[in-house]
Amino acid sequence: MVSSAIPVVGKILGDAVDTVLGCGVILKNAVGLVGVVIILGICIMPIIKLASLTLAYKLLAGVIQPIADDKVTSLLEQIGDIFKIFLAILTSISFMIIIGTTLVLKISNSGMMYR
Repeated sequence: MVSSAIPVVGKILGDAVDTVLGCGVILKNAVGLVGVVIILGICIMPIIKLASLTLAYKLLAGVIQPIADDKVTSLLEQIGDIFKIFLAILTSISFMIIIGTTLVLKISNSGMMYR
């Protein structure tokens, strides 16, 4: 639009606007990639903690089974199962956040294609 509106220097200004918009897209993609990596870094620590708690309770239930009452062993196994459910929930929500972030980045890039 700029190149056709201004007769003499319109082409130069139009190319400059295209260059600035292209650099903005590259910068936005880099920030988006860093954002996804940061989200992944934030989500991985609780996932590791829940996985280790699940493993610890299941292992503890197996170790004390010969010496403890069946109710205590059953309780520890059920706590391990609950942590396993928490782990599945946390992992699926983490993936949904990452997919949502990448979708927002992809949608905002499609506007650049149509200019």
